[in-house]
Amino acid sequence: MPVAGGLAKVGLPYARALGGESVQVFVANPRGWATPPGSPGQDEEFRAGCARDGIPAYVHAPYLINFGSHTEATVDRSVESLRHSLRRGREIGALGVVVHTGSATGGRPRGTALAQVRERMRPLLDELTHDDDPWLLLEPTAGQGASLCARAEDLGPYFDALDRHPKLGVCLDTCHAFAAGHDMAAPGGMKALLDELTEVTGEGRLRLIHANDSKDVVGAHKDRHANIGAGHIGAEPFAELFRHPATDGVPLVIETPGGKEGHAADVARLKELRG
Repeated sequence: MPVAGGLAKVGLPYARALGGESVQVFVANPRGWATPPGSPGQDEEFRAGCARDGIPAYVHAPYLINFGSHTEATVDRSVESLRHSLRRGREIGALGVVVHTGSATGGRPRGTALAQVRERMRPLLDELTHDDDPWLLLEPTAGQGASLCARAEDLGPYFDALDRHPKLGVCLDTCHAFAAGHDMAAPGGMKALLDELTEVTGEGRLRLIHANDSKDVVGAHKDRHANIGAGHIGAEPFAELFRHPATDGVPLVIETPGGKEGHAADVARLKELRG
């Protein structure tokens, strides 16, 4: 949702106009390291609006965060940035904070990078001690470069590195999974992905879905989103997604092109497929 001008004054009306049932926001510049303070008044208005309309809210942490980086300054900033997103998530009543799983830069071994993930991210999970603290939701990437987590099987070592913390969950991006090599367009492909994800992480860990079609073919390792049914995944796999028990009650968020018109069409299409 657009939030310039206020979470509650701009964002929620936009969601209502689309017929949206869940929302995702940034609480800082997604392509920067700034950690701006919130407005208690706006936060309360947003929380109240979400509660009134029955709309669960989520925060997406900035894209620059990478706990697998070989650059100490990047890791330090990642800690500060994610801690900020988690704190702001609690202040606006968000149920989860989505963070990309990052990559092992500088030619570092995967195990070394995961050990650093444990050292620097695990303490942030331990800070989630309030009942109203959000979950930390790991979002696997499309598999570009030295990605630490792209396919469902990669979530196992990542979860193990973080001791399968009770506040640790998954945000599944359908475009990312397709780009990483999960062929959900094939018959039974979506079920196979969700079965594997549940087996690797455990039941109840899937907390949010980014519902995006893909402009590129399966296994392309390219993160290019398409509108629902207009890409290489197609519409039917999303109907299959709704039929799977792992998605029962799990909100969907769209990150598709086309602005308000495209977003409204995708919301309507997903509701039709859900029906």
